[in-house]
Amino acid sequence: MNSVYLPKLKQFILLFVLSALVYTIGFNSNWVEHFYAQGLYRYTSVIQRFISSLVPFALGDFLYLLLILFILRSIYLFYKKIRQKRLYKTDRINLPLQIINFALILYLVFKILWGLNYSRLPIAKQLKISDEKYTTEQLVSLGQYFIARLNDLQHTKKEDYNIQQLREKAKVAYDNMQQKNTFFKYTRPAVKSVLNSWVVTKIGIEGYYSPLSGEANVNMRLPRTSLPFVTCHEIAHQLGVAREDEANLVGYLVASNSSDPFFQYSASYEVFKNIFFEIKIKSPEDYEKLYKTINQGTINDLKADRDFWQKYNSDMFAYMDVAFDRFLKLNNQSKGTDSYQDIVLWLYNIHKGELFNAAVH
Repeated sequence: MNSVYLPKLKQFILLFVLSALVYTIGFNSNWVEHFYAQGLYRYTSVIQRFISSLVPFALGDFLYLLLILFILRSIYLFYKKIRQKRLYKTDRINLPLQIINFALILYLVFKILWGLNYSRLPIAKQLKISDEKYTTEQLVSLGQYFIARLNDLQHTKKEDYNIQQLREKAKVAYDNMQQKNTFFKYTRPAVKSVLNSWVVTKIGIEGYYSPLSGEANVNMRLPRTSLPFVTCHEIAHQLGVAREDEANLVGYLVASNSSDPFFQYSASYEVFKNIFFEIKIKSPEDYEKLYKTINQGTINDLKADRDFWQKYNSDMFAYMDVAFDRFLKLNNQSKGTDSYQDIVLWLYNIHKGELFNAAVH
């Protein structure tokens, strides 16, 4: 083989073998949990957060921008070569190898820095939360339970916390939970507001984790009622909780057990939306009855959410409209009446003892 191809070919073989190895490891959840989530990732994530905490802006957003600019520059240079007819025979092999190698490097970086967390042992099982299915009657009882909590917290002052205050209060809430379970140990906080909240909101994103920088990024344009829960949710991703429903679970447990009443309200309010959506699907009649028992403050928050997403993102608005407008009929729901959202399932199992006691009394 032409020696010109050898460096790129050797690099490809090495990267392919490493990628295959990492991919294979992902099939063994016990290995991932023991050696990665509870081992390597605990150290690399803290190092990432320490570095990111030294920078006042969202470092991950900046790194993504550099990556996009690098890709665009590479495309431009390739196009320029074609226009100037400077493509050589060796480029026919070297260029595809270069692209593949670059893609493999991105894959390895993502998997090693965070992506292997998708193969962890289920978080609910680690926290000893059952997955017992609920009946429609039990689902309605769960809705009643959360409405009661929201009604009790309705006079909570909805603070205009900035990102620093959200970070500090979420850290305290995680520290409180750590006293009960070391799973919630959170060191070296790195929580930032997104650089371009308008674009992020138009896409329909409330927050995101940046694997390149280890940061939890919060969309500060959101209605303030959502911000405490979203902050705790994104921190859950920093702790290696990859799946969205599992991050919702951890975010709920932390925010609802916070000493800050606004965090408690935000937690109950955000997960209640999932419960209410499920009730709307399974029992529209109970949905109508429950709606009338919600306090006016929470109704106003629901309407504010719907108006917010109507302004920025039509897809999210459609969801809000279906879930919270009692005058609309439910149409085109592909999930069907037998659907179970994981977060609702876990909420039922967390609180089923309280639901049973309430039913007895």
